Amino acid sequence: MKTFEEAIEIISNISTPFKKETINLEEANGRILAENIYADRDYPPFNRAAMDGYAIMESDWEKGIRKYSIIDTIFTGQPAKHPLVSGACYKIMTGSATPETASIIIRREDAEEFGDKVVLHANAIKSYQNIAQQGEDTQKGTLLLSSALRCTPQVISLLTTVGKATLQAYALPKVAIVTTGDEVVSPNATLHPFQIRNSNQYLLKSLFEQWKIQPVLCEHVSDDKAKLTTTLTAALEADLVIINGAVSAGDADHVPAALRELGVKILFHKVSIRPGKPLLVGKTPSGTIVFALPGNPLSCLTTFTIFVEHYLYLCFGFESRPFQTIPLLESRIKKHPLTEFFPVSTGLCGGLNLLPFNGSGDVTSCINANGLAMQPAVSAQLNKNDIINFYPFNNYFK
Repeated sequence: MKTFEEAIEIISNISTPFKKETINLEEANGRILAENIYADRDYPPFNRAAMDGYAIMESDWEKGIRKYSIIDTIFTGQPAKHPLVSGACYKIMTGSATPETASIIIRREDAEEFGDKVVLHANAIKSYQNIAQQGEDTQKGTLLLSSALRCTPQVISLLTTVGKATLQAYALPKVAIVTTGDEVVSPNATLHPFQIRNSNQYLLKSLFEQWKIQPVLCEHVSDDKAKLTTTLTAALEADLVIINGAVSAGDADHVPAALRELGVKILFHKVSIRPGKPLLVGKTPSGTIVFALPGNPLSCLTTFTIFVEHYLYLCFGFESRPFQTIPLLESRIKKHPLTEFFPVSTGLCGGLNLLPFNGSGDVTSCINANGLAMQPAVSAQLNKNDIINFYPFNNYFK
C-alpha cells in the first residue's frame, strides 16, 4: 500500500502534456491556454479621453485663458479635423482619441457652453487630467498571459482585445467512464429497496465537464467479470479511463483482475488514505492511463479531486493541482494512522469550517463544501487555527 505522497509522485511521473491544437476564440471558454500572449500594441493605443469634456492646451490654462472657441467635436473612432491653436478647444467624447497637442480635459460638468464658445471652470488642474495616456495600461510586446491558463470570460476579453481570433489550447483527452455494480441503477429506473441510483456516473461526467471534456464512452456494467472485461476492452481505447466501483477486495470486485488480464500494468493498488483507500492506478503498453476509484460517493469525489485532477492539471501544463494553506477554525481528532480528507467550507474570516458527514457513503456530505481539507497521517489531532492543506473543488479554481 502506498502513502499519499508516494501515490502523488507515481501519478506525477506518468503525467505527460496533452497535445496542443489551434481553436477559434468562440471555442475558448473553459479551455486551457497553451501559448503565451503578448500585447500586440500599446494599450491604450492612443491618448484616450476618460470622460466627456473639453480638451485644451495646458499652456492656455496657465496663461489664464478660461473662454475658448470650439473648433471641432471629436467622437470615438474619429480623428480631429483641425489642429489645436491657442484659445481653441476640442469638444470630446469619452473614449475618443485625444490629439497630442491637447494635454488636459475639463469635464463637461465644469463648463458653460454658448454656441461655439465655452467657459471652463476648474479649481485645480494637472497635466493629462482626465486623459488615459498611450501605453499606460501595457506596452507593445509585454507578456500579458502565461500558459497554462484557464480561459475565463475575463481572459477571453483580453484575447479578443489583442486580436487572437485563433489560439493554441491543450487538446482534450478521450475519456471513458465505466461504473459498476449490480445494485446500481439509472436515475429513471424503478427502484427496489436494495438498489441505489448511479449518482457517481453523473458526478464524474460533471467533473469532466468542468474541463470541457465529454466522455467518448460512458457505460455501466454489472458485477459480471466477462461483461466487465468486454466493456473495459472498449474503454481502454481511450486516453484516460475512469472506473468506479469493484476495486476493493470483495468477491464481486473484479476490476483489478480484469485489468491485469487486459495487459494493464498496475502501478499501485490501495493508498493509506481515508476515504478512498482502494484507489488503483494503472497504465497500458500503449499509454492509456487508468484510475479505478472506490464506489462510495465521498470516496469517488475525493479520489477524483485529489488524484485524477492532479493528473489532469499536469497534463494541461500546470505545475501541480492547486491547493492552499489555510487555518482550520475548529479542532479535529482522527483515530487511525491514515491521511484523511474531509469536506470543509470556507469561512467569512478566511478559515475553514468543518462540515458534518457520516462516512464515505454519506450522499449529503459535500453539498455545502468548497473543497477538501487534509489531516496528515502523522497528525492525530488538529487544533484550532492550525494551518492545513485545502484542496478547492475545481469550480472554485482561480
